[in-house]
Amino acid sequence: MSEPLERSLPAWIYTDPGFFERERETIFRTGWQVVCHVNDVPEPGDYHTLDFLGEQVLVLRGGDGEVRSFHNACRHRAARLADGDSGNCGRRLVCPYHAWSYGLDGSLVRTPPWQGFEALDLQSHGLAPVEQEIWLGFVFVRFAPGLPSVAEMMAPYAAELAPYGFEAMRPLGRVTLRPRPVNWKNVADNYADAMHIPVAHPGLTRLFGPTYAMEAGEWVDRLWGVVGETPSANWVERMYQGLLPAFDHLPPDRRRLWAYYKLWPNMAFDVYPDQIDFMQFVPVSPTRTLIREISYVRPDARREARVARYLNWRINRQVNAEDTVLIQRVQDGMASSSYVSGPLSPDETCLAAFARRLKAAIPEAGLDHPPRKAA
Repeated sequence: MSEPLERSLPAWIYTDPGFFERERETIFRTGWQVVCHVNDVPEPGDYHTLDFLGEQVLVLRGGDGEVRSFHNACRHRAARLADGDSGNCGRRLVCPYHAWSYGLDGSLVRTPPWQGFEALDLQSHGLAPVEQEIWLGFVFVRFAPGLPSVAEMMAPYAAELAPYGFEAMRPLGRVTLRPRPVNWKNVADNYADAMHIPVAHPGLTRLFGPTYAMEAGEWVDRLWGVVGETPSANWVERMYQGLLPAFDHLPPDRRRLWAYYKLWPNMAFDVYPDQIDFMQFVPVSPTRTLIREISYVRPDARREARVARYLNWRINRQVNAEDTVLIQRVQDGMASSSYVSGPLSPDETCLAAFARRLKAAIPEAGLDHPPRKAA
């Protein structure tokens, strides 16, 4: 007798406000969130910000060269200190509300003398730090202890990622924000679903053929495909195929490899021979998600590298357009009274692993319907 199939997560947790609040406190306060790369803040006073479920984070390069993370809120009346996604605050970070002045190390340096704070202990009113980890140049933060470090979670893949030189990479363009009217898990599920590729992504199918594969680790889902050498019928894909041998800083077995690493709970790295992207599924509400992404590249002024990156963007722009339609279809279907959950193929290992992680964190995720509220 065959083993019973695992089931996908129940539909109600993709729309339920109460479950979303459980996720906010149980999963996202303890989960690592990427803010930027250290090379996004190369000079003293450079900063990058992240707004995440009500928390406002500021990553700031100090005068001593250190990169630190703080809550982006003045210690006087909580006014937001730094505006925009990024910028440079000069030698001081000055609150625009009451002109409290902070050093680039977060210390409170000065309050205006006419405000009557002569007795205030400046040392105890510096910016509130946020727990930070820098992994291969990427700056992660979290708001409460819980998960292992990013380095520990990504450790099984450290050796294969080493040749790319993440630490030396530079940003290509700016962070892109793409709002989607779907639950964040819908985006995460689609990212780790290899079964839809031959059905819904003809471009990727032409590139990879039958070589797309996946595996689920304890904290990371890994998916990959090898770009074939048989010329594609599509000119963009065909040109891209021809340029891949130029990236000879990589071992031969990785020069045609597209590898994807989805880090629990809502973060992914797309690792290509020509660039890497991070993709973050930022939850906004039970039915709204902000996809946050940017590309990083190895310093390489060659024309071949520039063209390959442009072609990569063309290919993935089409993939993103196709996925936008797909995840909306699924979110719409979650409202159907006919659907609770569906069977998972034995090959859908990453979807099954994601469901197990979520159920371990929030046991109610194993229920077919919302728990009844006490009278």
